[in-house]
Amino acid sequence: MTTLSNRPAGDTVSGETPTPSPTAPTDAVADAVLDVARRAKVASRSLATATRATKDAALLALADALVAATDEIVAANAEDLERGRANGTSEGLLDRLTLNPERLVAIADALRELAALPDPVGELVRGSTLPNGLRLRQVRVPMGVLGMIYEARPNVTVDAAGLALKSGNAVILRGGSAAARSNEVIVAVLSRALLAQGLPGDAVQSIDRYGREGAVALMHARGLVDLLVPRGGADLIRTVVRESTVPVVETGTGNCHVYIDESAEISVGVPILLNSKTHRVGVCNAAETLLVHSAAADSFLPAALAALREAGVVVHGDARTAALAPADLEVIPATDEDWGKEYLALEIAVRVVDDLDTAIEHIRTWTSGHTESIVTRDLASSERFVAELDSAVIMVNASTRFTDGQQFGLGAEIGISTQKLHARGPMGLGELTTTKWIVNGEGQVRP
Repeated sequence: MTTLSNRPAGDTVSGETPTPSPTAPTDAVADAVLDVARRAKVASRSLATATRATKDAALLALADALVAATDEIVAANAEDLERGRANGTSEGLLDRLTLNPERLVAIADALRELAALPDPVGELVRGSTLPNGLRLRQVRVPMGVLGMIYEARPNVTVDAAGLALKSGNAVILRGGSAAARSNEVIVAVLSRALLAQGLPGDAVQSIDRYGREGAVALMHARGLVDLLVPRGGADLIRTVVRESTVPVVETGTGNCHVYIDESAEISVGVPILLNSKTHRVGVCNAAETLLVHSAAADSFLPAALAALREAGVVVHGDARTAALAPADLEVIPATDEDWGKEYLALEIAVRVVDDLDTAIEHIRTWTSGHTESIVTRDLASSERFVAELDSAVIMVNASTRFTDGQQFGLGAEIGISTQKLHARGPMGLGELTTTKWIVNGEGQVRP
Protein backbone atom coordinates (compact mmCIF):
# COMPACT_ATOMS: atom_id res chain seq x y z
CA MET A 1 0.00 0.00 0.00
CA THR A 2 1.13 3.52 -0.72
CA THR A 3 2.28 5.64 2.19
CA LEU A 4 2.54 9.41 1.95
CA SER A 5 5.57 10.07 4.14
CA ASN A 6 8.81 11.06 2.45
CA ARG A 7 10.52 8.38 4.49
CA PRO A 8 10.73 5.18 2.45
CA ALA A 9 7.93 2.75 3.23
CA GLY A 10 8.97 0.47 6.08
CA ASP A 11 11.54 2.89 7.51
CA THR A 12 11.22 3.67 11.20
CA VAL A 13 11.39 6.99 12.97
CA SER A 14 14.21 7.45 15.47
CA GLY A 15 13.29 5.58 18.64
CA GLU A 16 10.94 3.13 16.92
CA THR A 17 11.65 -0.56 16.57
CA PRO A 18 10.43 -2.64 13.64
CA THR A 19 7.28 -4.60 14.41
CA PRO A 20 8.00 -8.35 14.54
CA SER A 21 5.97 -10.65 12.35
CA PRO A 22 2.96 -12.04 14.22
CA THR A 23 2.72 -15.69 15.19
CA ALA A 24 1.10 -17.89 12.57
CA PRO A 25 -2.28 -19.22 13.69
CA THR A 26 -2.77 -22.81 14.71
CA ASP A 27 -4.85 -24.97 12.40
CA ALA A 28 -7.72 -24.82 14.88
CA VAL A 29 -7.75 -21.02 14.96
CA ALA A 30 -7.35 -20.74 11.21
CA ASP A 31 -10.24 -23.13 10.63
CA ALA A 32 -12.44 -21.27 13.12
CA VAL A 33 -11.79 -17.87 11.51
CA LEU A 34 -12.36 -19.26 8.03
CA ASP A 35 -15.70 -20.65 9.24
CA VAL A 36 -16.61 -17.17 10.48
CA ALA A 37 -15.62 -15.74 7.11
CA ARG A 38 -17.70 -18.31 5.22
CA ARG A 39 -20.76 -17.48 7.29
CA ALA A 40 -20.11 -13.78 6.70
CA LYS A 41 -19.92 -14.42 2.96
CA VAL A 42 -23.33 -16.10 3.03
CA ALA A 43 -24.75 -13.23 5.09
CA SER A 44 -23.32 -10.67 2.66
CA ARG A 45 -25.42 -12.11 -0.16
CA SER A 46 -28.62 -11.31 1.72
CA LEU A 47 -27.42 -7.79 2.52
CA ALA A 48 -26.38 -7.13 -1.09
CA THR A 49 -29.99 -7.43 -2.24
CA ALA A 50 -31.62 -5.77 0.78
CA THR A 51 -33.66 -2.67 0.01
CA ARG A 52 -32.84 0.70 1.48
CA ALA A 53 -36.02 0.54 3.56
CA THR A 54 -34.93 -2.77 5.07
CA LYS A 55 -31.42 -1.54 5.86
CA ASP A 56 -32.61 1.77 7.30
CA ALA A 57 -35.16 0.06 9.53
CA ALA A 58 -32.41 -2.24 10.77
CA LEU A 59 -30.10 0.71 11.52
CA LEU A 60 -32.82 2.35 13.60
CA ALA A 61 -33.38 -0.93 15.41
CA LEU A 62 -29.64 -1.22 16.14
CA ALA A 63 -29.64 2.29 17.59
CA ASP A 64 -32.60 1.52 19.84
CA ALA A 65 -31.04 -1.77 20.95
CA LEU A 66 -27.79 -0.07 21.95
CA VAL A 67 -29.57 2.52 24.06
CA ALA A 68 -31.73 -0.16 25.66
CA ALA A 69 -28.59 -2.11 26.57
CA THR A 70 -26.75 0.91 28.03
CA ASP A 71 -26.38 -0.54 31.54
CA GLU A 72 -25.04 -3.84 30.21
CA ILE A 73 -22.58 -2.15 27.85
CA VAL A 74 -21.32 0.39 30.40
CA ALA A 75 -20.79 -2.38 32.96
CA ALA A 76 -18.73 -4.39 30.46
CA ASN A 77 -16.79 -1.28 29.52
CA ALA A 78 -15.99 -0.63 33.19
CA GLU A 79 -14.26 -4.03 33.29
CA ASP A 80 -12.12 -3.04 30.30
CA LEU A 81 -11.25 0.32 31.87
CA GLU A 82 -10.30 -1.26 35.19
CA ARG A 83 -8.03 -3.73 33.42
CA GLY A 84 -6.54 -0.94 31.31
CA ARG A 85 -5.66 1.20 34.31
CA ALA A 86 -4.10 -1.79 36.04
CA ASN A 87 -1.96 -2.37 32.94
CA GLY A 88 -0.81 1.26 32.82
CA THR A 89 -2.78 2.27 29.74
CA SER A 90 -2.30 5.97 28.90
CA GLU A 91 -5.05 8.47 29.57
CA GLY A 92 -5.40 9.15 25.84
CA LEU A 93 -6.09 5.49 25.09
CA LEU A 94 -8.39 5.18 28.10
CA ASP A 95 -10.38 8.09 26.68
CA ARG A 96 -10.74 6.22 23.38
CA LEU A 97 -11.83 3.14 25.28
CA THR A 98 -14.42 4.81 27.50
CA LEU A 99 -18.15 4.35 26.95
CA ASN A 100 -20.76 6.11 29.06
CA PRO A 101 -24.48 6.78 28.58
CA GLU A 102 -23.81 10.08 26.80
CA ARG A 103 -21.36 8.51 24.35
CA LEU A 104 -23.72 5.60 23.69
CA VAL A 105 -26.50 8.04 22.86
CA ALA A 106 -24.14 9.80 20.42
CA ILE A 107 -23.11 6.45 18.89
CA ALA A 108 -26.78 5.48 18.49
CA ASP A 109 -27.56 8.87 16.96
CA ALA A 110 -24.80 8.28 14.41
CA LEU A 111 -26.62 5.11 13.31
CA ARG A 112 -29.82 7.10 12.93
CA GLU A 113 -27.95 9.66 10.83
CA LEU A 114 -26.67 6.83 8.65
CA ALA A 115 -30.24 5.70 8.08
CA ALA A 116 -31.07 9.18 6.78
CA LEU A 117 -28.22 9.19 4.25
CA PRO A 118 -28.69 8.09 0.62
CA ASP A 119 -28.02 4.42 -0.11
CA PRO A 120 -24.81 4.16 -2.17
CA VAL A 121 -25.74 0.75 -3.58
CA GLY A 122 -27.10 1.07 -7.10
CA GLU A 123 -25.83 4.62 -7.56
CA LEU A 124 -24.99 5.35 -11.21
CA VAL A 125 -21.32 6.34 -11.51
CA ARG A 126 -21.38 6.86 -15.27
CA GLY A 127 -23.09 5.51 -18.36
CA SER A 128 -23.22 5.83 -22.12
CA THR A 129 -24.55 4.30 -25.30
CA LEU A 130 -21.93 3.04 -27.74
CA PRO A 131 -22.20 3.58 -31.52
CA ASN A 132 -23.17 -0.10 -31.87
CA GLY A 133 -26.17 0.42 -29.58
CA LEU A 134 -24.79 -1.24 -26.43
CA ARG A 135 -25.96 0.59 -23.31
CA LEU A 136 -23.32 0.80 -20.56
CA ARG A 137 -23.82 1.59 -16.88
CA GLN A 138 -21.28 1.56 -14.08
CA VAL A 139 -23.06 1.25 -10.72
CA ARG A 140 -22.01 0.96 -7.09
CA VAL A 141 -22.27 -2.46 -5.47
CA PRO A 142 -21.23 -3.77 -2.04
CA MET A 143 -17.69 -5.02 -1.43
CA GLY A 144 -19.03 -8.21 0.17
CA VAL A 145 -17.20 -9.00 3.42
CA LEU A 146 -15.24 -6.34 5.27
CA GLY A 147 -12.64 -7.08 7.93
CA MET A 148 -11.76 -4.55 10.65
CA ILE A 149 -8.72 -4.79 12.92
CA TYR A 150 -8.60 -2.00 15.50
CA GLU A 151 -7.52 -1.12 19.02
CA ALA A 152 -9.27 0.14 22.17
CA ARG A 153 -12.14 1.75 20.25
CA PRO A 154 -15.49 0.10 21.07
CA ASN A 155 -17.27 2.90 19.20
CA VAL A 156 -15.64 1.56 16.03
CA THR A 157 -17.49 -1.72 16.59
CA VAL A 158 -20.77 0.12 16.11
CA ASP A 159 -19.52 2.43 13.36
CA ALA A 160 -18.20 -0.51 11.34
CA ALA A 161 -21.39 -2.51 11.77
CA GLY A 162 -23.59 0.42 10.77
CA LEU A 163 -21.54 1.44 7.76
CA ALA A 164 -21.26 -2.16 6.59
CA LEU A 165 -25.01 -2.69 6.88
CA LYS A 166 -25.95 0.50 5.04
CA SER A 167 -23.49 -0.27 2.22
CA GLY A 168 -24.73 -3.87 1.95
CA ASN A 169 -21.68 -5.60 3.43
CA ALA A 170 -21.08 -8.13 6.19
CA VAL A 171 -18.28 -7.31 8.64
CA ILE A 172 -15.83 -9.33 10.74
CA LEU A 173 -14.38 -7.46 13.71
CA ARG A 174 -11.15 -7.89 15.63
CA GLY A 175 -11.24 -5.19 18.29
CA GLY A 176 -8.29 -6.12 20.48
CA SER A 177 -7.95 -7.25 24.07
CA ALA A 178 -8.25 -3.74 25.56
CA ALA A 179 -11.96 -3.55 24.66
CA ALA A 180 -12.72 -7.27 24.71
CA ARG A 181 -15.68 -7.21 27.11
CA SER A 182 -17.19 -4.06 25.61
CA ASN A 183 -17.02 -5.48 22.10
CA GLU A 184 -18.36 -8.86 23.16
CA VAL A 185 -21.50 -7.30 24.58
CA ILE A 186 -21.94 -4.80 21.73
CA VAL A 187 -21.64 -7.47 19.02
CA ALA A 188 -24.17 -9.65 20.84
CA VAL A 189 -26.62 -6.73 21.07
CA LEU A 190 -26.20 -5.90 17.37
CA SER A 191 -26.55 -9.51 16.22
CA ARG A 192 -29.76 -9.98 18.21
CA ALA A 193 -31.18 -6.77 16.75
CA LEU A 194 -30.37 -7.87 13.19
CA LEU A 195 -32.06 -11.23 13.71
CA ALA A 196 -35.13 -9.47 15.09
CA GLN A 197 -35.27 -7.48 11.83
CA GLY A 198 -35.12 -10.62 9.71
CA LEU A 199 -31.50 -10.08 8.66
CA PRO A 200 -28.66 -12.57 9.26
CA GLY A 201 -26.96 -12.27 12.64
CA ASP A 202 -23.74 -13.38 10.94
CA ALA A 203 -23.64 -10.00 9.20
CA VAL A 204 -21.74 -8.74 12.27
CA GLN A 205 -19.26 -11.13 13.87
CA SER A 206 -16.26 -10.83 16.17
CA ILE A 207 -13.10 -12.94 16.25
CA ASP A 208 -11.72 -11.37 19.42
CA ARG A 209 -11.79 -14.71 21.20
CA TYR A 210 -9.09 -15.99 18.85
CA GLY A 211 -6.62 -13.26 19.83
CA ARG A 212 -3.70 -12.25 17.66
CA GLU A 213 -3.68 -15.58 15.88
CA GLY A 214 -7.23 -14.87 14.80
CA ALA A 215 -6.19 -11.50 13.42
CA VAL A 216 -3.48 -13.17 11.32
CA ALA A 217 -5.97 -15.74 10.06
CA LEU A 218 -8.26 -12.88 9.03
CA MET A 219 -5.39 -11.23 7.16
CA HIS A 220 -4.93 -14.47 5.20
CA ALA A 221 -8.61 -15.12 4.39
CA ARG A 222 -8.22 -14.01 0.79
CA GLY A 223 -11.22 -15.00 -1.31
CA LEU A 224 -13.59 -14.84 1.64
CA VAL A 225 -12.76 -11.38 2.99
CA ASP A 226 -12.90 -8.72 0.28
CA LEU A 227 -11.36 -5.73 2.08
CA LEU A 228 -9.41 -5.31 5.32
CA VAL A 229 -9.22 -2.00 7.19
CA PRO A 230 -6.72 -1.59 10.04
CA ARG A 231 -7.42 1.27 12.42
CA GLY A 232 -5.05 2.07 15.25
CA GLY A 233 -1.42 2.82 15.98
CA ALA A 234 1.50 2.72 13.57
CA ASP A 235 2.63 -0.74 14.67
CA LEU A 236 -0.80 -2.25 14.03
CA ILE A 237 -1.15 -0.65 10.61
CA ARG A 238 2.38 -1.65 9.51
CA THR A 239 1.77 -5.23 10.60
CA VAL A 240 -1.52 -5.55 8.71
CA VAL A 241 -0.13 -3.95 5.54
CA ARG A 242 2.93 -6.20 5.63
CA GLU A 243 1.28 -9.50 6.53
CA SER A 244 -2.10 -9.40 4.81
CA THR A 245 -2.92 -11.27 1.62
CA VAL A 246 -6.40 -9.69 1.70
CA PRO A 247 -6.59 -6.28 -0.02
CA VAL A 248 -5.97 -3.53 2.57
CA VAL A 249 -6.99 0.11 2.76
CA GLU A 250 -4.28 1.73 4.83
CA THR A 251 -5.61 4.09 7.47
CA GLY A 252 -3.04 6.47 8.83
CA THR A 253 -1.57 7.45 12.10
CA GLY A 254 -2.10 11.13 12.71
CA ASN A 255 1.07 13.17 12.87
CA CYS A 256 -0.95 16.28 12.01
CA HIS A 257 0.57 19.76 11.73
CA VAL A 258 -0.68 23.29 12.40
CA TYR A 259 1.34 25.98 10.61
CA ILE A 260 1.05 29.62 11.71
CA ASP A 261 1.91 31.77 8.71
CA GLU A 262 3.44 35.25 8.82
CA SER A 263 0.06 36.97 8.43
CA ALA A 264 -1.86 34.84 10.96
CA GLU A 265 -3.90 36.58 13.62
CA ILE A 266 -3.34 35.49 17.22
CA SER A 267 -7.09 35.62 17.89
CA VAL A 268 -7.62 33.03 15.14
CA GLY A 269 -4.48 30.93 15.48
CA VAL A 270 -4.53 30.21 19.22
CA PRO A 271 -8.10 28.81 19.30
CA ILE A 272 -7.37 26.66 16.23
CA LEU A 273 -4.19 25.36 17.86
CA LEU A 274 -5.88 24.58 21.18
CA ASN A 275 -8.82 22.86 19.53
CA SER A 276 -6.52 20.85 17.27
CA LYS A 277 -4.34 19.73 20.18
CA THR A 278 -6.55 19.52 23.25
CA HIS A 279 -10.14 18.88 22.13
CA ARG A 280 -9.46 15.12 22.28
CA VAL A 281 -5.84 14.05 22.50
CA GLY A 282 -6.26 10.32 21.83
CA VAL A 283 -7.53 10.63 18.26
CA CYS A 284 -5.76 10.56 14.91
CA ASN A 285 -6.87 14.06 13.85
CA ALA A 286 -5.34 15.76 16.90
CA ALA A 287 -2.40 18.06 16.08
CA GLU A 288 1.02 16.79 17.16
CA THR A 289 3.30 19.51 15.73
CA LEU A 290 3.09 23.31 15.66
CA LEU A 291 5.17 25.24 13.12
CA VAL A 292 5.41 29.04 13.40
CA HIS A 293 6.79 31.45 10.80
CA SER A 294 9.73 33.37 12.29
CA ALA A 295 8.09 36.72 11.45
CA ALA A 296 5.06 35.75 13.57
CA ALA A 297 6.95 33.98 16.35
CA ASP A 298 7.60 36.99 18.62
CA SER A 299 3.94 37.91 18.78
CA PHE A 300 2.28 34.50 18.45
CA LEU A 301 4.41 32.05 20.41
CA PRO A 302 4.29 33.66 23.88
CA ALA A 303 0.48 33.68 23.78
CA ALA A 304 0.26 30.21 22.25
CA LEU A 305 2.73 28.63 24.68
CA ALA A 306 0.98 30.23 27.65
CA ALA A 307 -2.34 28.82 26.41
CA LEU A 308 -0.80 25.37 25.95
CA ARG A 309 0.64 25.55 29.46
CA GLU A 310 -2.77 26.42 30.88
CA ALA A 311 -4.21 23.40 29.07
CA GLY A 312 -1.55 21.15 30.63
CA VAL A 313 0.30 20.47 27.37
CA VAL A 314 3.97 19.43 27.55
CA VAL A 315 6.02 21.28 24.93
CA HIS A 316 8.94 19.78 23.01
CA GLY A 317 10.54 22.64 21.10
CA ASP A 318 13.56 23.90 19.23
CA ALA A 319 15.92 26.55 20.63
CA ARG A 320 13.97 29.48 19.16
CA THR A 321 10.78 28.19 20.75
CA ALA A 322 12.48 27.87 24.13
CA ALA A 323 13.78 31.44 23.89
CA LEU A 324 10.25 32.82 23.44
CA ALA A 325 8.57 30.64 26.08
CA PRO A 326 7.18 32.12 29.32
CA ALA A 327 9.67 31.91 32.18
CA ASP A 328 7.55 29.35 34.03
CA LEU A 329 7.22 26.99 31.04
CA GLU A 330 9.84 24.29 30.60
CA VAL A 331 10.47 23.49 26.92
CA ILE A 332 11.93 20.03 26.42
CA PRO A 333 14.50 20.05 23.59
CA ALA A 334 12.87 18.48 20.53
CA THR A 335 14.53 15.62 18.65
CA ASP A 336 13.83 13.89 15.35
CA GLU A 337 11.71 11.42 17.29
CA ASP A 338 9.44 14.28 18.38
CA TRP A 339 8.95 15.56 14.83
CA GLY A 340 7.77 12.13 13.70
CA LYS A 341 5.75 11.16 16.77
CA GLU A 342 2.03 10.71 17.23
CA TYR A 343 1.83 11.58 20.94
CA LEU A 344 -1.86 10.81 21.56
CA ALA A 345 -1.36 12.76 24.77
CA LEU A 346 -1.11 16.32 26.08
CA GLU A 347 2.24 16.82 24.34
CA ILE A 348 3.23 18.78 21.24
CA ALA A 349 6.36 19.45 19.20
CA VAL A 350 6.98 23.12 18.32
CA ARG A 351 9.39 24.61 15.76
CA VAL A 352 10.02 28.12 14.48
CA VAL A 353 10.62 28.07 10.71
CA ASP A 354 12.16 30.75 8.53
CA ASP A 355 9.46 30.74 5.86
CA LEU A 356 6.65 28.81 4.18
CA ASP A 357 9.16 26.79 2.15
CA THR A 358 10.75 25.46 5.33
CA ALA A 359 7.35 24.66 6.83
CA ILE A 360 6.32 22.71 3.73
CA GLU A 361 9.62 20.80 3.69
CA HIS A 362 9.30 19.95 7.38
CA ILE A 363 5.78 18.60 6.86
CA ARG A 364 6.80 16.63 3.77
CA THR A 365 9.59 15.01 5.76
CA TRP A 366 7.65 14.06 8.88
CA THR A 367 3.96 13.86 8.04
CA SER A 368 1.97 10.65 8.22
CA GLY A 369 -0.17 12.02 5.38
CA HIS A 370 -3.28 12.59 7.48
CA THR A 371 -4.20 16.29 8.00
CA GLU A 372 -2.32 19.60 7.87
CA SER A 373 -3.69 23.06 8.70
CA ILE A 374 -2.45 26.53 7.77
CA VAL A 375 -3.55 29.67 9.61
CA THR A 376 -3.07 32.68 7.36
CA ARG A 377 -4.68 35.79 5.85
CA ASP A 378 -2.53 35.53 2.72
CA LEU A 379 -4.26 33.88 -0.23
CA ALA A 380 -1.00 33.05 -2.01
CA SER A 381 0.34 31.25 1.07
CA SER A 382 -2.82 29.22 1.50
CA GLU A 383 -2.86 28.27 -2.18
CA ARG A 384 0.77 27.11 -2.03
CA PHE A 385 0.12 25.12 1.15
CA VAL A 386 -2.85 23.39 -0.45
CA ALA A 387 -1.10 22.70 -3.76
CA GLU A 388 2.32 21.61 -2.51
CA LEU A 389 1.35 19.29 0.35
CA ASP A 390 0.05 15.83 -0.41
CA SER A 391 -1.77 14.77 2.73
CA ALA A 392 -5.29 13.36 2.60
CA VAL A 393 -6.83 16.54 4.06
CA ILE A 394 -5.57 20.14 4.00
CA MET A 395 -7.28 22.70 6.24
CA VAL A 396 -7.13 26.45 5.74
CA ASN A 397 -7.92 28.46 8.87
CA ALA A 398 -9.64 25.51 10.54
CA SER A 399 -8.89 22.91 13.20
CA THR A 400 -7.45 19.53 12.25
CA ARG A 401 -10.23 17.99 14.36
CA PHE A 402 -12.67 18.46 11.47
CA THR A 403 -11.13 15.54 9.56
CA ASP A 404 -13.96 13.20 10.42
CA GLY A 405 -16.61 11.43 8.41
CA GLN A 406 -19.47 12.76 10.48
CA GLN A 407 -18.11 16.33 10.40
CA PHE A 408 -17.77 16.04 6.60
CA GLY A 409 -21.40 14.98 6.32
CA LEU A 410 -20.53 11.41 5.34
CA GLY A 411 -22.06 9.81 8.43
CA ALA A 412 -19.90 7.74 10.74
CA GLU A 413 -16.57 6.77 9.20
CA ILE A 414 -14.75 3.46 9.15
CA GLY A 415 -11.36 5.17 9.16
CA ILE A 416 -9.22 7.89 7.60
CA SER A 417 -7.40 6.56 4.56
CA THR A 418 -3.92 7.98 3.99
CA GLN A 419 -3.24 5.91 0.90
CA LYS A 420 -4.09 6.88 -2.68
CA LEU A 421 -5.80 3.75 -4.00
CA HIS A 422 -9.61 3.41 -3.95
CA ALA A 423 -10.25 5.68 -0.96
CA ARG A 424 -8.58 8.71 0.63
CA GLY A 425 -9.50 10.75 3.68
CA PRO A 426 -12.62 9.93 5.75
CA MET A 427 -14.11 6.65 4.54
CA GLY A 428 -17.88 6.76 4.48
CA LEU A 429 -20.50 4.70 2.70
CA GLY A 430 -19.28 5.26 -0.86
CA GLU A 431 -15.78 4.07 0.03
CA LEU A 432 -17.20 0.73 1.20
CA THR A 433 -18.55 -0.07 -2.23
CA THR A 434 -16.95 -1.11 -5.49
CA THR A 435 -18.50 -0.89 -8.95
CA LYS A 436 -20.00 -3.23 -11.50
CA TRP A 437 -20.41 -2.64 -15.23
CA ILE A 438 -23.82 -3.57 -16.67
CA VAL A 439 -24.09 -3.86 -20.45
CA ASN A 440 -27.45 -4.17 -22.21
CA GLY A 441 -27.63 -5.16 -25.84
CA GLU A 442 -30.04 -6.39 -28.50
CA GLY A 443 -28.08 -9.24 -29.98
CA GLN A 444 -24.85 -7.38 -30.83
CA VAL A 445 -21.76 -9.48 -31.53
CA ARG A 446 -18.22 -8.19 -31.82
CA PRO A 447 -17.00 -8.06 -35.42
